[in-house]
Amino acid sequence: MKSLHQTIGVGFLFNYTMSKKTVVIGASTNPDRYSYLAINKLRKYLHEVIAIGQKEGIVGDVTIYKTNPPVENVDTVTLYINPSIQKNYYQYILSLHPKRIIFNPGTENDELFQLAKENDIQPLEACTLVMLGTGQY
Repeated sequence: MKSLHQTIGVGFLFNYTMSKKTVVIGASTNPDRYSYLAINKLRKYLHEVIAIGQKEGIVGDVTIYKTNPPVENVDTVTLYINPSIQKNYYQYILSLHPKRIIFNPGTENDELFQLAKENDIQPLEACTLVMLGTGQY
């Protein structure tokens, strides 16, 4: 009889147990967008994803919401929106009490970075795709 590790693979088990609930803000159904790629890669690594975008839609098995759904136990918020739009999300992001906020390239924002620190949230200027690909997520 095969063990669980032999049946599903040790890597699968490791990724499953390390799942980090992630809120993607700036989600898009456009395959050319980095948020689209990030959603798919997050799901590939079995992270639970809540996606928020300008338009409703679906990426793989993830629904994109136009509103800010209530979410609990958030590990990460990853941003794919311009800093000028982020202000509309400050209260929502802080209300999620994530462990960290990832400012992907082009989303850097000193004001939200500082608010995160003041609320005991780790701000990171990084790339979600790179972090996933290098095992740093």
